[in-house]
Amino acid sequence: MPRRLALTSPARRTPHPSHPEQPEQPEHSSDPGHPRRPEPPGHSEHGEHSEPGGQSEPGGQSGHGGQPQAHPHRYRARFGALAAGAVPVLAFPAPGQAWLAWVALVPGMLLMQRAPGGREAAVRGWWFGAGFILTAMYWLVPSIGPGLPVLAVLFGALQGGFGYAVHRLLHPPLTGRRALLALLVVPAVWVTTEYARSWDALGGPWALLGATQWQHPAILGLASTGGIWLVSAAVAAANTGVLIVLTAVHRRPRALAALTTVLVLAAGPLLFALRDAPAPAGAVTVALIQPGIVDDPQARFEASAQATAALGGQPVDLVVWGESSTTADLDRDPAALDQLRRLSAVTGAQIIAGEDARKADGRISKDAVLVSPAGVLDRYRKIRLVPFGEYIPLRPVLGWIAGVSRAAGENRAPGTAFHVLPVTDRAGGPLPVGALICFESAFPDLARTAARDGARVLVYQSSTSTFQHTWAPEQHVSLAAIRAAETGRPAVQASLTGVSAAFDAQGRELARLGTDGTGALTVRLPLTEPGTLTWYDRIGDVVPISALLVTAGATAAAWRSSRGRRPA
Repeated sequence: MPRRLALTSPARRTPHPSHPEQPEQPEHSSDPGHPRRPEPPGHSEHGEHSEPGGQSEPGGQSGHGGQPQAHPHRYRARFGALAAGAVPVLAFPAPGQAWLAWVALVPGMLLMQRAPGGREAAVRGWWFGAGFILTAMYWLVPSIGPGLPVLAVLFGALQGGFGYAVHRLLHPPLTGRRALLALLVVPAVWVTTEYARSWDALGGPWALLGATQWQHPAILGLASTGGIWLVSAAVAAANTGVLIVLTAVHRRPRALAALTTVLVLAAGPLLFALRDAPAPAGAVTVALIQPGIVDDPQARFEASAQATAALGGQPVDLVVWGESSTTADLDRDPAALDQLRRLSAVTGAQIIAGEDARKADGRISKDAVLVSPAGVLDRYRKIRLVPFGEYIPLRPVLGWIAGVSRAAGENRAPGTAFHVLPVTDRAGGPLPVGALICFESAFPDLARTAARDGARVLVYQSSTSTFQHTWAPEQHVSLAAIRAAETGRPAVQASLTGVSAAFDAQGRELARLGTDGTGALTVRLPLTEPGTLTWYDRIGDVVPISALLVTAGATAAAWRSSRGRRPA
């Protein structure tokens, strides 16, 4: 029989050759209904591991006379967890090793599993989370400077619960019952942490684990059912299963974990194969304008105008400019508006321009402005602003960051509500568009709202010039593919400096213009039937809410179990 991976070998009796392997028995710490048995070596009275020589955790190693002693290995393990947090990032764009996501959590989870106690496992989870944030968002340094380590520490703390759950349910010797619980609870805790940091006041849902699968429409079949959250849950469950297969001693937990992992890996492709593709209903031609890196605002406007004028005579239904493509308030700048009106007339298509301007009330806002030969038809003002990039939270306290980085010198004014833009195609037919701006592509609820409000196309305007030679542009464009798969609608992203791209209703890439390109990217975009809704459009965030409930239930059960073990 192949040897199982074990960083610290659990003490167990060697079976007599004439007897089969002893049936596994649940531990009293995981099943309060069973009578208490003597603890196996390597476990403390409270069900946690203890170090050799009688040293116990948490609270510090005890030496002679009860005096704390140094932990020579503690910080090595914690720094190992910090480094392990960087491993999953390799599955995201731009490294793009999507296959790695299915095992990338295992190194960190091993360190959490083999921690000497639950408290230390939580700390290792914290360090793991900090390493993940530092690596996934390193490109934020120009924007927030020394704020990134603070962000990593705060967001990393959310993973403390993940570390504790891994240790509590998966520490050896592992039983079949705890393996089953772990396959449910550990992914739920992971999704709960992602959902918690997805609150826009905390920064929003960037670098969710499920986003690693953005180039695999078959796996994104899960997203059309439960959103990006279901993809994250599947990836976390597969990692949990792999860990159990590698470390469990008994056959039953290994078999349960192997079967669950296979089912999880097959779930997305099965959904993709069994579910009918969104019903086609015509197509439209969309042109995405990418002027490239042009620092001067007026020169940037002219570059976008030149690329648009070159579309004259082509059958284009809609022209999309990038975020901040004009710094003119089109309601108060007749010259800029007249130029856009002429371009709309020349191309025969309406234009969605990106306006980043100071308005009549004296505040700066970012708007998606719909322009036709008749003038401004409608506008949508960005609701979800980028923390530090477009506003500084608690500016009286944290405003100093603007002096040592490129953080916002003043807060932008957010919009108050989302609404669909009433676009019409070149033939005058209705083409309602959900136009969202840059960072808003990270939020599943906004795309879902657009779909439920009747949008037939999702349009994202972007500008990532500050992060041009980092992983940020590729991370950003991947979100449009996920939103397309979630909502069953084609999606496009027009970026000032790249990446501009288009995706069909199942998240498959149709066209792309990279960060080294300029001009117009023209793509024929297949539409779906009006009113088409995916399961995710209908049920919303059932998956993360269910994860919250599972996490809360597991937390309550752990608390009751710990109280039941306390001496009277």
